[in-house]
Amino acid sequence: MFVTAQQIMQLNELASEAATLLSRLANPDRLLILCLLVNGEKNVSQIGEESGIVQPTLSQQLTVLRKDGLVQTRRSGKYVYYRLENPDVLAIMQTLYQVFCAPQE
Repeated sequence: MFVTAQQIMQLNELASEAATLLSRLANPDRLLILCLLVNGEKNVSQIGEESGIVQPTLSQQLTVLRKDGLVQTRRSGKYVYYRLENPDVLAIMQTLYQVFCAPQE
């Protein structure tokens, strides 16, 4: 099958986008946080308790995830809740969750 120059340019763009996303995921703390969010939103206290990540590291990593568009937030009273909103990130994290995070039977 012959690949056109336009198709190669598209593949290069997509490969660049994928590499950028994967570099944003390439941090153990961020991956742990995202694994915890695969099954639904959690507030900052829940994420801290379940992950064992201490302040200020937790705040720093949540800020990076929010800034990079990997998570969305909502405020309810004094709590800030985080959730996976980006469908690409959700699909990747669901796969990673099944391979690495899901409880082993």
